[in-house]
Formats: sequence, C-alpha cells, structure tokens
Amino acid sequence: MKQAGAGALVCSTLGVLLLAFASFGIQVSMAQDLTENRQVVLLHGLTRSASSMSRMAGTLQQAGYEVCNIDYPSTQFPIHTLATEHVLPAVRECFPDPSVPLNFVTHSLGGIIVRVLAEAGALPVIGRVVMLGPPNGGSEVVDKIGHLWPFQALNGPAGNELGTGPESVPRRLGAPTFEVGVVAGSQSINWILSMLIPGDDDGKVSIENAKLSGMKDFVVMPATHPFLMKNRAVIRQTLHFLAHGSFQEHGKAP
Repeated sequence: MKQAGAGALVCSTLGVLLLAFASFGIQVSMAQDLTENRQVVLLHGLTRSASSMSRMAGTLQQAGYEVCNIDYPSTQFPIHTLATEHVLPAVRECFPDPSVPLNFVTHSLGGIIVRVLAEAGALPVIGRVVMLGPPNGGSEVVDKIGHLWPFQALNGPAGNELGTGPESVPRRLGAPTFEVGVVAGSQSINWILSMLIPGDDDGKVSIENAKLSGMKDFVVMPATHPFLMKNRAVIRQTLHFLAHGSFQEHGKAP
C-alpha cells in the first residue's frame, strides 16, 4: 500500500509538473505573440493630418507599441488612389516585414482605406483594427451637400465617395476578415450638419452608419467626430481593444 501510494504520488507529481510546463509553454507562446504584434499604423481622417493623431501615437508608444503615424493627402485623390499609392507604400516603409501582423487605429476615412487595402489583398497579416467614427455605411452629409462647390473644394474627390448610396466606396466593400472594434461618437459641435443626419450622430457620421457587419465589438462614446482620436476615454478604449480584442464598455455588435 505504501509503495502503491508513493507511486501514485510520483505519477501525480509528474503530472502536475508536465501540466505546469505545458501551461508555461502556452504562456510563453502567447507572450511572444503579443510581443511580435506590437506594431500599430495610425491613419487620420479626411481633411486632417498625422498631427491630429499625435496624442493617440504618444499614448500607444508609452504602452510599448511601435507606432507608424502616416500622413497622406486625403483631399487630393480618390480613395483607392490614396490607399494604394500613398498609404500602402508608407506602411511598407514603416514595417517592411510582411510576416509580422499589423494593427491599425483609424479615424473616419482612415478606416475605409484599411478596408480597401484588405479587400485588395495588399496588406500582410492584419492584427486588430480600431476604427473611430468610420463612415462604414457612408454619411448622409455627402448625400445632401456633396454636390456643392464648397464641399468639393474642402473635401476633394474622396469626400464625394463617402455617401450612403450603393455606388459609394464603403458600401461596395465586403465584411472584414480581421478583428475590428468600432467606436462611434454621440455628440456634435455642428448642429447644422447633424440636422442632415437621421438618428444620433457625431456631427459627421450617424451611430448606425459607423457600424460594420462582422465587427467584433462596438461602443458609443460621448465624443464628437473631429476629436474622437484626442478623447482620453476613447484612447483608453482603443488600448483595451488592441490588447484584449474587446472594449471595456460594450455596445451591440451585429
């Protein structure tokens, strides 16, 4: 009985040790994956510049991410040209190793550019993408005033491609093949534009049209479209999604 008990104890001990080593191996593997997936590309919105993403960039760097904050001429070319001839070369210059997954944090038009590149198969492995105020369903503002000269002069050719009609660029793109978290704003500083948008909105994009079929998580924040990427609470949500694949406050993902 004593010998049998000792043998059982030895077997049990070996089993625990093997399990511990296996668990350690999994944890190490996960840690390596997280370490390798620390590259983040930032893409600003229409009429903006890389400087608009500077607070986001600084916070991500403090959190240990390697950040590429891309500046592109958003008002000078159509969306596909911006994506393939301006953003894509900049991404490849920043992060030339195609085997390392890339995360993205985008504002407005930037999210549509990621979708364009992903659908074209132009990007390497995509990790997680956080879209802030993306016009995934288009914007009624474009429908109503996109034909006016002041709008065209300010927003360029890409602006008129962001309507809600079937021919708009975001409406013609498919569901994402990567993990997407969408942050929609619920406050507006432009009540005139908000009058053109049905439902709650951030002054440019309705909460409903920010959503994307197939997104992993969705959250509505009390922020306005022009300042979503500077809002500290939104930045905290962004960090949480990049690290965990979910937001701290959940909305309703379809």
